[in-house]
Amino acid sequence: MNIPTIKLHDGYEIPAIGLGTVYLRGEPGVDAITSAIRNGYRLIDSAIRYDNEGAVGEAVRQSGIPREQLFLTSKLRAQYFNYDDALEMIRESLYRANLDYWDLFLLHWPNPKQDKYVEAWRALIQAKENGWIRSIGVSNFMPEHLDRLIEETGETPVINQIELHPYFSQVEQRQADKERGIITEAWSPLSRARTVTHDETIAELARQKGKTVSQVILRWHVQLGVIPLPRSSSELHQKENLDVFNFELTEDEMETLNALTKPDGRIDNQDPREYEEY
Repeated sequence: MNIPTIKLHDGYEIPAIGLGTVYLRGEPGVDAITSAIRNGYRLIDSAIRYDNEGAVGEAVRQSGIPREQLFLTSKLRAQYFNYDDALEMIRESLYRANLDYWDLFLLHWPNPKQDKYVEAWRALIQAKENGWIRSIGVSNFMPEHLDRLIEETGETPVINQIELHPYFSQVEQRQADKERGIITEAWSPLSRARTVTHDETIAELARQKGKTVSQVILRWHVQLGVIPLPRSSSELHQKENLDVFNFELTEDEMETLNALTKPDGRIDNQDPREYEEY
């Protein structure tokens, strides 16, 4: 399956859809991620906090797909935002995954009360210069956090990975990312199967299109220019989630989905201005 790619402002290209891996760990995690790679996924999204970088690396080896054909991501948790700790943990994450480099490395949350995200960003810049990382970005960063990184270091993230689904469409944040040349990725694009996947409006639209609810939601992301990262350990759902490039939503259908957003649409109320990850 040929998945389209999106060009990052640093020149690298990233697949237009990927696999989220939170909760996929150990042998079942290796099996699920290996299955996803064999089913066509080329973007695999991990994090130090997920405790599964080893499973990702093992899945890469078991998949039989050459490393250079894959786009592998991890994220630095805020516990390691001190400059020296950050560099040490990036190396550690590579050791865990048994990789020579990450294609993309993100700061997982800004943790503004801790106020060390600029220091951690400088460590990512250094790690990129060291050849440990190819592209660097952030996750859950608000416009003011992005601007501070850019102003204080001169380095703009290539990606901002945020919570984004039809109940929380993040119009302002997507626009802020776009204005800064940053590509938006979506974590929990299917709201962890807890909210939007049960929406009757989307279900009716899916029936009309002859598609699944998940396919309609993921196609909505793709047409917004957002890279969705659905997680699934089911081979059937993995294949379904990739099969979103052979149909289109009309402008009216897109507006119908856009209209579902809610001010309090976050799944677990994790506001990046307040939420602190450790």
